[in-house]
Amino acid sequence: MKMNFIVIVSDTFRRDHLRTYGNTWIKTKHLDRLAEKSIVFTRAYAASFPTVPARRDIFTGRYSYVYAGWEPLARDETVIADVLRKAGYTTMMIADTPHFLRDGYYFQRGFSGWIWVRGQENDNYMAWPLEPEFPCDPTKLRNPGWTMKQYFRNIVDRRYEEDYFAPHTMNAAIKWLENFYRYGKGSKFFLYIDTFDPHEPWDPPRWYVDMYDPGYDGEEVIYPKYGPVDYLSEEELRHVRALYAAEATMVDRAVGRLLEKVEDMGLMDDTVIVFTSDHGFYLGEHDLIGKSIITDGRFAWAPLYNEVAAIPFIMYVPGKGHKVIEELVQLPDIAPTILELAGVETPPTVNGKSLVPLIRGEVDRVREFAVHSPPINRGPSAGMKTSIITKEWSLLIPGDQKPVEPYEYEFSVDGMLKKVIKKIDLNPELYNLVDDPKQERNVISDYPDVARELHDKYIQFLRKIGTPEEIVKPWLKLNI
Repeated sequence: MKMNFIVIVSDTFRRDHLRTYGNTWIKTKHLDRLAEKSIVFTRAYAASFPTVPARRDIFTGRYSYVYAGWEPLARDETVIADVLRKAGYTTMMIADTPHFLRDGYYFQRGFSGWIWVRGQENDNYMAWPLEPEFPCDPTKLRNPGWTMKQYFRNIVDRRYEEDYFAPHTMNAAIKWLENFYRYGKGSKFFLYIDTFDPHEPWDPPRWYVDMYDPGYDGEEVIYPKYGPVDYLSEEELRHVRALYAAEATMVDRAVGRLLEKVEDMGLMDDTVIVFTSDHGFYLGEHDLIGKSIITDGRFAWAPLYNEVAAIPFIMYVPGKGHKVIEELVQLPDIAPTILELAGVETPPTVNGKSLVPLIRGEVDRVREFAVHSPPINRGPSAGMKTSIITKEWSLLIPGDQKPVEPYEYEFSVDGMLKKVIKKIDLNPELYNLVDDPKQERNVISDYPDVARELHDKYIQFLRKIGTPEEIVKPWLKLNI
């Protein structure tokens, strides 16, 4: 039976904020119910970091961090939407995440149609001459002068929950499904839905916030400045976590309405549904807030520990029921998995792995280790480390900045041009994920052979996927 496909990407959704991954205090009943009848991958990791590179991985089925960064999609790059469209599928994108659609980024290529729900974050959507009142001391916010002012202009007419971005985007998807039900009988679809929530700014409807921190009357740091977390009081940090949890609940409710529509239409019998994210977020862990370090307008990468690297990955496959898979899977695996389920040949450019043999129990695993990394195509820059992750270990390695002329500017994390800190001296880190899941004790001096073995396998991986030697070169040394 030929399948439909719905892929839902929720930006910055931490894996540990869902009950199916062990959370006990955040209300996500709809995603929990989906997980109860789906395949749950407990060791899913993003690959290319952050937002735009992760979408490129999803669309191409490739580890794109070795050849592309935060940049437009190449016109000649093979993408899943185009492959499926040429195979007879109707392909549709509905997204409120602005960064891969704005300024000619062209990630809509290959889709039969697409809807961009405008106004999220710093999308230059509305031009009201509005000087907003900030909910906290502006020095605690990341880029209050542009991002926050633009965001408040964009939402000036917002009144009801349906006006918030995740609900608006899911409602647009529901309307599209209703039209497809009327006019698309006999054909199949690939529907890609992308919501920026629970990414900052965190300003969900008040009733969701009050679920987690009722009675709070302090400052609301809805878009915290990235870096060391010590500028927030304990009460402010607790409330930041409540705001984030409230956003996760709002996303859950919006996705729930979409899932109910899918059930009402009888689509659960022939529709594969994927829910995942592009990365997580530090909420005080490792003494950090955010996912990079931006001080005085200058940019540096933060280490990619599991709070950021680990992602939820839930896949509903009709007829397969509930199953927990503890093997390592990654975002580049989505495209080849969907193509195999669709009976469509996988392009030779793809280097992700189809998860179909794993789902069917035909293989024990599809990879020995996962990789999570910022783009390395322009060489290492300040703070950059690549994470190599097995079931037992997590190795974080810096590249050697000496052979490469450091680049000056970076668009990553928000699409805004930022001056890059030229150099930060870094050391490799090794964590035993079984004994130390929070990655608090660097044991590289105790297990140097483990680190060397993982490093050697990573270099082999880079070469196997065709990474040019000049890009591999800065990563050849492991200084222990």
